[in-house]
Amino acid sequence: MNKNYYAIIMAGGIGSRFWPISRTSHPKQFIDILGTGKTLIQNTYDRFLKVCPPENIFVVTNEIYTGLVKEQLPAMADSQILTEPVMRNTAPCVAYGCFKIESINPDAAIVVAPSDHLILDEAAFITAIEKSLVTASEKQCLVTLGIKPSRPDTGYGYIQYTDQTINEDFHKVKTFTEKPSLDIAKTFIQSGDFLWNAGIFVWSAKAIVNAFNNYLPEMHEIFAEARSVYNTDEEKTFVHKIYQRCINISIDYGIMEKASNVYVLPSEFGWSDLGTWASIYQLADKDYVGNAVIPSEKVIMYDSSNCMVNVPGEKLVILQGLHDYIVVESNNTLLVCPRDQEQNVKQVVADVKNKFGAKYI
Repeated sequence: MNKNYYAIIMAGGIGSRFWPISRTSHPKQFIDILGTGKTLIQNTYDRFLKVCPPENIFVVTNEIYTGLVKEQLPAMADSQILTEPVMRNTAPCVAYGCFKIESINPDAAIVVAPSDHLILDEAAFITAIEKSLVTASEKQCLVTLGIKPSRPDTGYGYIQYTDQTINEDFHKVKTFTEKPSLDIAKTFIQSGDFLWNAGIFVWSAKAIVNAFNNYLPEMHEIFAEARSVYNTDEEKTFVHKIYQRCINISIDYGIMEKASNVYVLPSEFGWSDLGTWASIYQLADKDYVGNAVIPSEKVIMYDSSNCMVNVPGEKLVILQGLHDYIVVESNNTLLVCPRDQEQNVKQVVADVKNKFGAKYI
Protein backbone atom coordinates (compact mmCIF):
# COMPACT_ATOMS: atom_id res chain seq x y z
CA MET A 1 0.00 0.00 0.00
CA ASN A 2 1.36 3.40 -1.04
CA LYS A 3 2.35 5.44 2.01
CA ASN A 4 1.97 8.66 0.02
CA TYR A 5 -1.78 8.08 -0.36
CA TYR A 6 -4.10 9.91 2.05
CA ALA A 7 -7.87 10.25 2.48
CA ILE A 8 -9.97 13.07 3.92
CA ILE A 9 -13.54 12.20 4.91
CA MET A 10 -15.83 15.24 5.14
CA ALA A 11 -18.32 14.62 7.95
CA GLY A 12 -19.58 18.00 9.11
CA GLY A 13 -23.06 18.20 7.55
CA ILE A 14 -26.35 17.99 9.46
CA GLY A 15 -28.44 16.09 6.86
CA SER A 16 -31.61 18.11 7.41
CA ARG A 17 -33.45 16.45 4.51
CA PHE A 18 -33.51 13.23 6.57
CA TRP A 19 -35.24 14.86 9.52
CA PRO A 20 -36.53 13.62 11.93
CA ILE A 21 -34.14 10.64 11.85
CA SER A 22 -31.18 12.94 11.18
CA ARG A 23 -30.77 15.63 13.85
CA THR A 24 -28.25 18.37 14.43
CA SER A 25 -26.97 16.35 17.39
CA HIS A 26 -26.84 13.05 15.44
CA PRO A 27 -26.79 13.60 11.65
CA LYS A 28 -27.20 11.02 8.91
CA GLN A 29 -23.50 10.13 8.46
CA PHE A 30 -23.60 8.59 11.95
CA ILE A 31 -26.79 6.59 11.25
CA ASP A 32 -27.27 3.12 9.75
CA ILE A 33 -29.86 4.60 7.43
CA LEU A 34 -30.01 1.59 5.08
CA GLY A 35 -30.16 -1.04 7.81
CA THR A 36 -26.83 -2.64 6.82
CA GLY A 37 -25.40 -2.97 10.34
CA LYS A 38 -22.89 -0.14 9.78
CA THR A 39 -23.31 3.63 9.70
CA LEU A 40 -22.50 5.60 6.56
CA ILE A 41 -19.25 7.00 7.96
CA GLN A 42 -18.14 3.50 9.04
CA ASN A 43 -18.69 2.21 5.51
CA THR A 44 -16.77 5.18 4.07
CA TYR A 45 -13.84 4.62 6.45
CA ASP A 46 -13.74 0.88 5.66
CA ARG A 47 -13.55 1.64 1.92
CA PHE A 48 -10.54 3.91 2.37
CA LEU A 49 -8.70 1.30 4.42
CA LYS A 50 -8.29 -0.48 1.06
CA VAL A 51 -6.71 2.61 -0.50
CA CYS A 52 -4.29 3.97 2.09
CA PRO A 53 -2.79 3.10 5.50
CA PRO A 54 -5.14 3.67 8.46
CA GLU A 55 -2.89 6.40 9.90
CA ASN A 56 -3.32 8.33 6.60
CA ILE A 57 -7.10 8.69 6.92
CA PHE A 58 -8.44 11.94 8.38
CA VAL A 59 -11.97 13.02 9.25
CA VAL A 60 -12.95 16.69 9.17
CA THR A 61 -16.10 17.32 11.18
CA ASN A 62 -17.86 19.85 13.35
CA GLU A 63 -16.43 19.98 16.87
CA ILE A 64 -19.78 18.80 18.31
CA TYR A 65 -19.41 15.45 16.49
CA THR A 66 -15.97 14.57 17.87
CA GLY A 67 -17.49 12.10 20.34
CA LEU A 68 -19.55 10.39 17.63
CA VAL A 69 -16.50 9.99 15.39
CA LYS A 70 -14.46 8.49 18.24
CA GLU A 71 -17.31 6.16 19.16
CA GLN A 72 -17.91 4.93 15.60
CA LEU A 73 -14.28 4.93 14.39
CA PRO A 74 -12.40 3.89 17.53
CA ALA A 75 -9.21 3.08 15.59
CA MET A 76 -8.69 6.74 14.71
CA ALA A 77 -6.20 8.75 16.77
CA ASP A 78 -7.22 12.17 18.07
CA SER A 79 -4.75 13.76 15.63
CA GLN A 80 -6.72 12.25 12.73
CA ILE A 81 -9.99 13.94 13.75
CA LEU A 82 -9.88 17.54 12.54
CA THR A 83 -12.61 19.71 14.05
CA GLU A 84 -14.29 22.83 12.73
CA PRO A 85 -15.62 25.38 15.23
CA VAL A 86 -18.19 26.69 12.71
CA MET A 87 -19.71 25.51 9.43
CA ARG A 88 -18.05 27.27 6.51
CA ASN A 89 -18.85 24.95 3.57
CA THR A 90 -16.33 22.61 1.92
CA ALA A 91 -13.45 24.89 0.87
CA PRO A 92 -12.15 25.60 4.43
CA CYS A 93 -12.71 21.95 5.34
CA VAL A 94 -10.60 20.82 2.35
CA ALA A 95 -7.96 23.48 3.02
CA TYR A 96 -7.53 22.41 6.64
CA GLY A 97 -7.13 18.74 5.79
CA CYS A 98 -4.85 19.27 2.80
CA PHE A 99 -2.57 21.85 4.44
CA LYS A 100 -2.16 19.57 7.45
CA ILE A 101 -1.35 16.56 5.25
CA GLU A 102 1.08 18.66 3.19
CA SER A 103 2.92 19.54 6.41
CA ILE A 104 3.24 15.81 7.20
CA ASN A 105 4.16 14.67 3.68
CA PRO A 106 4.75 17.17 0.82
CA ASP A 107 4.60 14.25 -1.66
CA ALA A 108 1.11 13.21 -0.56
CA ALA A 109 -1.68 12.40 -2.99
CA ILE A 110 -5.08 12.95 -1.41
CA VAL A 111 -8.63 11.75 -2.03
CA VAL A 112 -11.40 13.88 -0.50
CA ALA A 113 -14.87 12.39 -0.18
CA PRO A 114 -18.15 12.92 1.70
CA SER A 115 -18.88 10.61 4.63
CA ASP A 116 -22.49 9.86 3.73
CA HIS A 117 -22.55 8.46 0.19
CA LEU A 118 -23.39 4.95 -0.93
CA ILE A 119 -21.00 2.94 -3.11
CA LEU A 120 -22.41 -0.41 -4.27
CA ASP A 121 -19.46 -1.58 -6.40
CA GLU A 122 -16.55 -1.15 -4.02
CA ALA A 123 -13.97 -2.81 -6.30
CA ALA A 124 -14.77 -0.40 -9.15
CA PHE A 125 -14.63 2.54 -6.73
CA ILE A 126 -11.18 1.56 -5.43
CA THR A 127 -9.89 1.08 -8.99
CA ALA A 128 -11.16 4.57 -9.94
CA ILE A 129 -9.57 6.16 -6.85
CA GLU A 130 -6.21 4.46 -7.38
CA LYS A 131 -6.12 5.47 -11.05
CA SER A 132 -6.95 9.02 -10.02
CA LEU A 133 -4.24 9.12 -7.36
CA VAL A 134 -1.64 8.02 -9.93
CA THR A 135 -2.80 10.59 -12.50
CA ALA A 136 -3.05 13.42 -9.96
CA SER A 137 0.49 12.67 -8.76
CA GLU A 138 2.02 12.36 -12.22
CA LYS A 139 0.26 15.28 -13.90
CA GLN A 140 -0.18 17.66 -10.92
CA CYS A 141 -3.82 18.16 -11.90
CA LEU A 142 -7.08 18.36 -9.96
CA VAL A 143 -9.26 15.29 -10.53
CA THR A 144 -12.97 14.90 -9.85
CA LEU A 145 -15.00 11.73 -10.26
CA GLY A 146 -18.05 11.98 -12.50
CA ILE A 147 -20.84 9.41 -12.49
CA LYS A 148 -22.35 8.28 -15.79
CA PRO A 149 -25.97 9.45 -15.42
CA SER A 150 -28.84 6.98 -15.65
CA ARG A 151 -31.64 9.58 -15.66
CA PRO A 152 -32.16 13.36 -15.85
CA ASP A 153 -31.94 13.92 -12.11
CA THR A 154 -32.49 17.48 -10.88
CA GLY A 155 -30.97 16.76 -7.45
CA TYR A 156 -27.39 16.44 -8.67
CA GLY A 157 -24.79 18.82 -10.03
CA TYR A 158 -23.42 18.09 -13.51
CA ILE A 159 -19.94 18.13 -15.06
CA GLN A 160 -19.49 18.71 -18.79
CA TYR A 161 -16.27 17.35 -20.28
CA THR A 162 -14.36 17.62 -23.58
CA ASP A 163 -12.57 15.07 -25.77
CA GLN A 164 -9.19 16.31 -24.51
CA THR A 165 -7.67 13.68 -22.19
CA ILE A 166 -4.64 12.89 -20.06
CA ASN A 167 -3.71 9.31 -19.16
CA GLU A 168 -6.42 8.24 -21.65
CA ASP A 169 -9.41 8.13 -19.28
CA PHE A 170 -9.27 11.57 -17.69
CA HIS A 171 -11.19 14.23 -19.63
CA LYS A 172 -10.68 17.97 -19.42
CA VAL A 173 -13.60 19.58 -17.61
CA LYS A 174 -15.51 22.20 -19.60
CA THR A 175 -18.24 23.36 -17.18
CA PHE A 176 -19.82 22.68 -13.79
CA THR A 177 -23.58 23.18 -13.42
CA GLU A 178 -25.45 23.14 -10.13
CA LYS A 179 -28.80 21.34 -9.84
CA PRO A 180 -30.55 22.12 -13.16
CA SER A 181 -34.23 22.18 -14.09
CA LEU A 182 -35.71 18.96 -15.49
CA ASP A 183 -35.69 20.28 -19.07
CA ILE A 184 -32.03 21.27 -18.82
CA ALA A 185 -31.15 17.93 -17.16
CA LYS A 186 -32.82 16.10 -20.08
CA THR A 187 -30.72 18.16 -22.52
CA PHE A 188 -27.57 17.24 -20.58
CA ILE A 189 -28.37 13.52 -20.77
CA GLN A 190 -29.12 13.68 -24.50
CA SER A 191 -25.86 15.50 -25.26
CA GLY A 192 -23.81 12.61 -23.88
CA ASP A 193 -20.96 14.76 -22.51
CA PHE A 194 -22.33 15.39 -19.01
CA LEU A 195 -21.73 13.43 -15.79
CA TRP A 196 -23.19 13.66 -12.31
CA ASN A 197 -20.88 15.45 -9.88
CA ALA A 198 -20.13 12.97 -7.08
CA GLY A 199 -18.25 15.52 -4.95
CA ILE A 200 -15.21 13.20 -4.76
CA PHE A 201 -11.86 14.86 -5.49
CA VAL A 202 -8.28 13.64 -5.96
CA TRP A 203 -5.13 15.76 -6.12
CA SER A 204 -1.57 16.03 -4.91
CA ALA A 205 -0.97 18.10 -1.80
CA LYS A 206 1.22 20.43 -3.87
CA ALA A 207 -1.42 20.96 -6.58
CA ILE A 208 -4.29 21.78 -4.22
CA VAL A 209 -2.20 24.09 -2.02
CA ASN A 210 -1.09 25.88 -5.20
CA ALA A 211 -4.75 26.09 -6.34
CA PHE A 212 -5.74 27.74 -3.06
CA ASN A 213 -2.93 30.24 -3.58
CA ASN A 214 -4.19 31.04 -7.09
CA TYR A 215 -7.97 31.07 -6.58
CA LEU A 216 -8.62 31.55 -2.85
CA PRO A 217 -5.48 33.45 -1.77
CA GLU A 218 -6.96 34.74 1.49
CA MET A 219 -7.87 31.21 2.56
CA HIS A 220 -4.42 30.02 1.50
CA GLU A 221 -2.91 32.66 3.74
CA ILE A 222 -5.10 31.62 6.69
CA PHE A 223 -4.10 27.94 6.58
CA ALA A 224 -0.48 28.62 5.62
CA GLU A 225 -0.31 30.71 8.80
CA ALA A 226 -0.99 27.53 10.78
CA ARG A 227 1.91 25.56 9.27
CA SER A 228 4.01 25.98 12.40
CA VAL A 229 1.32 24.40 14.62
CA TYR A 230 0.01 21.50 12.53
CA ASN A 231 0.52 18.20 14.39
CA THR A 232 1.32 19.96 17.67
CA ASP A 233 -0.70 20.50 20.86
CA GLU A 234 -1.45 24.05 19.71
CA GLU A 235 -3.10 23.01 16.44
CA LYS A 236 -6.74 22.86 17.53
CA THR A 237 -6.78 26.17 19.41
CA PHE A 238 -4.95 27.98 16.64
CA VAL A 239 -7.04 26.53 13.79
CA HIS A 240 -10.31 27.19 15.61
CA LYS A 241 -9.29 30.82 15.96
CA ILE A 242 -8.30 31.34 12.32
CA TYR A 243 -11.31 29.38 11.02
CA GLN A 244 -13.56 32.29 11.97
CA ARG A 245 -11.87 34.33 9.24
CA CYS A 246 -12.78 31.88 6.47
CA ILE A 247 -15.48 32.80 3.99
CA ASN A 248 -18.38 30.40 3.44
CA ILE A 249 -17.65 28.86 0.03
CA SER A 250 -17.64 25.42 -1.57
CA ILE A 251 -14.53 23.84 -3.07
CA ASP A 252 -16.48 23.50 -6.35
CA TYR A 253 -17.24 27.20 -6.63
CA GLY A 254 -14.03 28.46 -5.04
CA ILE A 255 -11.52 26.36 -7.00
CA MET A 256 -12.87 23.60 -9.29
CA GLU A 257 -14.95 25.95 -11.47
CA LYS A 258 -12.01 28.35 -11.89
CA ALA A 259 -8.91 26.20 -12.20
CA SER A 260 -7.53 25.36 -15.65
CA ASN A 261 -6.08 21.95 -14.72
CA VAL A 262 -9.30 20.14 -13.75
CA TYR A 263 -10.01 16.68 -15.18
CA VAL A 264 -12.86 14.25 -14.66
CA LEU A 265 -12.81 10.46 -14.63
CA PRO A 266 -16.15 9.08 -15.96
CA SER A 267 -17.04 6.35 -13.47
CA GLU A 268 -19.61 3.69 -12.69
CA PHE A 269 -19.55 2.17 -9.21
CA GLY A 270 -23.15 2.14 -8.00
CA TRP A 271 -23.04 5.62 -6.48
CA SER A 272 -25.77 7.54 -4.66
CA ASP A 273 -25.38 10.64 -2.52
CA LEU A 274 -28.30 9.42 -0.35
CA GLY A 275 -29.56 12.99 -0.38
CA THR A 276 -33.28 12.35 0.08
CA TRP A 277 -35.77 9.75 1.28
CA ALA A 278 -36.49 9.12 -2.43
CA SER A 279 -32.89 7.95 -2.90
CA ILE A 280 -33.23 5.60 0.09
CA TYR A 281 -36.51 4.29 -1.30
CA GLN A 282 -34.90 3.56 -4.68
CA LEU A 283 -32.14 1.51 -3.06
CA ALA A 284 -34.09 -0.28 -0.33
CA ASP A 285 -35.55 -3.78 -0.61
CA LYS A 286 -39.28 -3.60 -1.33
CA ASP A 287 -42.20 -5.97 -0.97
CA TYR A 288 -44.38 -7.06 -3.89
CA VAL A 289 -46.44 -3.85 -3.78
CA GLY A 290 -43.44 -1.53 -3.54
CA ASN A 291 -43.26 -0.84 0.20
CA ALA A 292 -39.77 -0.27 1.65
CA VAL A 293 -39.78 -0.79 5.41
CA ILE A 294 -36.64 -0.31 7.57
CA PRO A 295 -36.70 -2.10 9.99
CA SER A 296 -39.66 -4.32 9.18
CA GLU A 297 -40.11 -6.52 12.28
CA LYS A 298 -43.21 -4.85 13.73
CA VAL A 299 -44.79 -3.04 10.79
CA ILE A 300 -48.07 -4.37 9.34
CA MET A 301 -49.45 -2.81 6.17
CA TYR A 302 -52.94 -3.28 4.71
CA ASP A 303 -53.96 -2.02 1.28
CA SER A 304 -50.82 0.15 1.16
CA SER A 305 -48.25 0.46 -1.60
CA ASN A 306 -45.06 2.28 -2.66
CA CYS A 307 -44.42 3.65 0.83
CA MET A 308 -41.09 4.45 2.50
CA VAL A 309 -41.37 3.51 6.19
CA ASN A 310 -38.61 4.02 8.75
CA VAL A 311 -39.68 3.54 12.37
CA PRO A 312 -38.00 2.32 15.59
CA GLY A 313 -37.57 -1.47 15.67
CA GLU A 314 -39.49 -1.86 18.93
CA LYS A 315 -42.48 0.18 17.71
CA LEU A 316 -45.61 -1.66 16.52
CA VAL A 317 -46.95 0.24 13.50
CA ILE A 318 -50.09 -0.52 11.48
CA LEU A 319 -50.72 1.35 8.25
CA GLN A 320 -53.88 0.99 6.15
CA GLY A 321 -54.86 2.58 2.86
CA LEU A 322 -51.62 4.52 2.45
CA HIS A 323 -50.08 4.86 -1.01
CA ASP A 324 -46.88 6.67 -2.07
CA TYR A 325 -46.11 8.10 1.38
CA ILE A 326 -43.06 8.58 3.57
CA VAL A 327 -43.60 7.59 7.22
CA VAL A 328 -40.69 8.27 9.55
CA GLU A 329 -40.57 8.26 13.34
CA SER A 330 -37.56 9.13 15.43
CA ASN A 331 -36.65 11.26 18.46
CA ASN A 332 -40.25 11.64 19.67
CA THR A 333 -41.25 13.01 16.25
CA LEU A 334 -43.50 11.52 13.55
CA LEU A 335 -43.35 12.68 9.93
CA VAL A 336 -45.99 11.57 7.41
CA CYS A 337 -45.84 13.15 3.95
CA PRO A 338 -46.47 12.24 0.29
CA ARG A 339 -43.31 10.94 -1.39
CA ASP A 340 -43.60 13.53 -4.16
CA GLN A 341 -43.53 16.37 -1.62
CA GLU A 342 -40.42 15.39 0.31
CA GLN A 343 -38.63 18.48 -0.98
CA ASN A 344 -40.69 20.37 1.60
CA VAL A 345 -38.90 18.68 4.52
CA LYS A 346 -36.31 21.49 4.78
CA GLN A 347 -39.11 24.03 5.12
CA VAL A 348 -40.85 21.82 7.70
CA VAL A 349 -37.63 21.74 9.73
CA ALA A 350 -37.44 25.54 9.63
CA ASP A 351 -41.09 25.84 10.69
CA VAL A 352 -40.66 23.38 13.56
CA LYS A 353 -37.61 25.30 14.77
CA ASN A 354 -39.53 28.59 14.69
CA LYS A 355 -42.56 27.17 16.48
CA PHE A 356 -41.03 24.74 19.01
CA GLY A 357 -37.36 25.69 19.24
CA ALA A 358 -34.19 23.75 18.46
CA LYS A 359 -34.93 20.73 20.71
CA TYR A 360 -36.77 18.95 17.88
CA ILE A 361 -34.08 19.82 15.35
